[in-house]
Amino acid sequence: MILKNYEINKIQNINHFILFYGKNEGLKNEALNILIKNKNNISNYDEKEILDNENNFIESILSKSLFEQEKIVVIKRATDKILIIIQNLHLKKLEEVTIILNSENLDKKSKLRTFFEKDKELICVPFYPDNDQTLSKLAYNFLRDKNISISPSNINLIVNKCSGEREALFNDLQKIECFVKNGKKINDKNISKLINLRENHGISELIDNCLVQNKKKIINILNENNFSNEDCIMIIRFFLIKAKKLLTLSSTFEINKNMELTISSAKPPIFWKEKEITKQQIQKWSPKNIKQLIYALNETELQIKKNINNSINLITDFILFQSSSATNN
Repeated sequence: MILKNYEINKIQNINHFILFYGKNEGLKNEALNILIKNKNNISNYDEKEILDNENNFIESILSKSLFEQEKIVVIKRATDKILIIIQNLHLKKLEEVTIILNSENLDKKSKLRTFFEKDKELICVPFYPDNDQTLSKLAYNFLRDKNISISPSNINLIVNKCSGEREALFNDLQKIECFVKNGKKINDKNISKLINLRENHGISELIDNCLVQNKKKIINILNENNFSNEDCIMIIRFFLIKAKKLLTLSSTFEINKNMELTISSAKPPIFWKEKEITKQQIQKWSPKNIKQLIYALNETELQIKKNINNSINLITDFILFQSSSATNN
């Protein structure tokens, strides 16, 4: 049975086999978060992991303790290779188990897609790339809610740059929000620079590599970029936003000890290309040390504002120190 992605809320009950497919990772993440909201017993697998250990996987699905809650199993990167396993599980009429398969682009010849589309007991949801009209509406609503005013031509520029990926769109919108919070006025030049950070090994990558303490990569980024004094303030502001998000994730992980559940709980969803490095950051940084990092960021921002002509040296020293300091103790 085929459902539209906006009909996800119709999936009320457990005991379903659900297939998500398509390249719109942002929309798939939003849909997945709706289905697993307030659920605790969630298991995440990669298809290859299941194919390599099929018996262990089947046993984990079929086993059920007396006090176990409803079980949700998420299978990433599912392809036709897993079809027979899914068909066999479907025949067993599993109780209180939902299996969600997350696939990339499955064409019409896909046997897995056909199986889900033709069986009325199964649910198949395609996630096609967002069109420019949808992305423009998302951008407009975000900017309106944040009381940020930019021209329609700049909204079009942002939308065109994200290549149909809503996660990339929200990443760029958050950069603009951060820029405005710093008291700066948005213009064409600012926006062009902000949205290009994703491509030129700039601020975002610098911060991410600092948080995983990849000193070699950090030095390369610093050498490749000619950061200005204004950039230094932007680096600190982006770093603060990232650190506060990381604090939430690290605190969540400290409670549930489930990395996949922690990642899926992020609001807004984490861009799929950034999930692996975010996991590394969560493992490296304890909540206590992130709080110390946030304090240090605020102190460094004050120093930069007092010594703007020395800001590049201040931010370089700060980045290199954090990339070498002890973290998850």
